[in-house]
Amino acid sequence: MPVLSVMLVSQPLGFLLVLVLALAVGGAVPPGPDMAAAAAGGVSGVFALSCFFRAMAIGPMSIVAPISSLGAVVPIVVGLARGEQPGGLQVAGLVIAMAGIALAVREAEHPHGVAVPKLSVALAALAGLGFGGFFVGIDAAASGDAFWAATAARGGGSAVLVVAALALPRMVAVGRAALPALLLIAVLDTLANLLFALATREGLLSLVAVAGSLYPVATILLARLVLGERLAAVQRAGVGLSLAGVVLIAAG
Repeated sequence: MPVLSVMLVSQPLGFLLVLVLALAVGGAVPPGPDMAAAAAGGVSGVFALSCFFRAMAIGPMSIVAPISSLGAVVPIVVGLARGEQPGGLQVAGLVIAMAGIALAVREAEHPHGVAVPKLSVALAALAGLGFGGFFVGIDAAASGDAFWAATAARGGGSAVLVVAALALPRMVAVGRAALPALLLIAVLDTLANLLFALATREGLLSLVAVAGSLYPVATILLARLVLGERLAAVQRAGVGLSLAGVVLIAAG
């Protein structure tokens, strides 16, 4: 399906879901500037997901996902600039986790059994930058209320998608058979956004972003089980290092 079609259905559905949650269990609405930052983060997130979905459509998931996860560098830099000071064990975990992601990215340089288009690598890198912007934006409002922060982020992204759909009506085509999958995407993506917002209230942005950027572990395993994409030795080592880094971050 066209990427715009996938996004136009899943994102607004997610907005409605998180809005209901915010109205039901959310606290006070964060200040306007913080909500605006979260909405801007949502726009960045929509850009990232669009690039990410297109990259996965034309390239192997087990390569695209690790590359996109390098967007964790953005919130790490922002967090450190704010004066965040993680402990020694957490720093070690962060370094190990990033090294694991880097090893997984190196897989693009080795024979993989499937073609790795350069465009998919470029789109994955752009997706990473967009994800980084999303992390920073939603963190601004999450300190006030995570539910409203996620609502603002999803609302900002959904608004941009509606404008894009009006400008590009030929790119919108959704069949009934795809609706269950699109609903599942909306639920999972919204849940991920909300959990990240809640996590930033409990830990440093720089560390939470790294932990959240380890989703390629699940994506790589699913790509192997569902699509038959095989893991090279260097990629398996990267997955192991990433998991070890998460353990150290949590222990710290």
